[in-house]
Order: sequence, then C-alpha cells, then structure tokens
Amino acid sequence: MASPKPKVQRKAFYNASLHLRHKLVSVHLSRDLRDKLGIRSLPVVVGDRVMIMKGDHKGKTGKVAEVDLKGLWVKVEGITRKKADGTEVLVKFRPWNLLILDLNLKDKWRRRIIERRGGRVEALQTQQQGAQQEGGK
Repeated sequence: MASPKPKVQRKAFYNASLHLRHKLVSVHLSRDLRDKLGIRSLPVVVGDRVMIMKGDHKGKTGKVAEVDLKGLWVKVEGITRKKADGTEVLVKFRPWNLLILDLNLKDKWRRRIIERRGGRVEALQTQQQGAQQEGGK
C-alpha cells in the first residue's frame, strides 16, 4: 500500500532494491522511436544515444557511458565539467531529465522487454541492418 506521506515516499525511493531501481532509470523515447516501437519509455542502458532535456546542458546529445542504479545517475559521453583540481569528469544526470534518441539493441534481454510490452522491435532491426549494410559498403 502506498502512503500519501512524502516522508514515506522518500524513504521507499532511497531504500528501493536494485531490481526496482532498474524501473526508476526509465527514460522517455523520442517521438520517432515511440511511433516505430509503440511504447513510451524504456530503462536506459549503456550505449543508448540520449538528449538532455533540462539544466545547463539542455539540448546536448551523447551516448550513455554509465548507469548508476545505486545513486540513480546517468553519465553521458562528451559532457564533462572541470573539478577544482582541473581534472575533467563526466556530468551526472537524473534519468527523468533525458530523452532516448537511439536504442542499443545488441542485448536480447532488451528486445524481449520491447516485445513483451507489445512493441514492434522488427521495425528497428530492419532499419539498423540497413544502416550497417550501408556503412559496410
């Protein structure tokens, strides 16, 4: 039973187990992907191309470099900041501030999720196979 108290909601959020946290890193799909697949969102994985929707880096795109389920952070390649000692580190983003532009479908597990939700994964597979053939020529 869900409690209406914010205190209880926060506690449940911070103490959630990893298999539940995986759902919390779900990210909305772009309009094109949503139309092709027939689903609204998916958990983000390393290799997805995402766009930042909020904050100082709004509008920038890049591939996901790391997904931290423990802290609920996503790091995107190419988006860095300088620390006080001058070293550059990847900026951390919350998943709900991102938008998936391109999926990493190398994992069978991910394809099964799309199929289980009633999505049309074949449309993307044929598109990606065509892009690979063009790149190989």
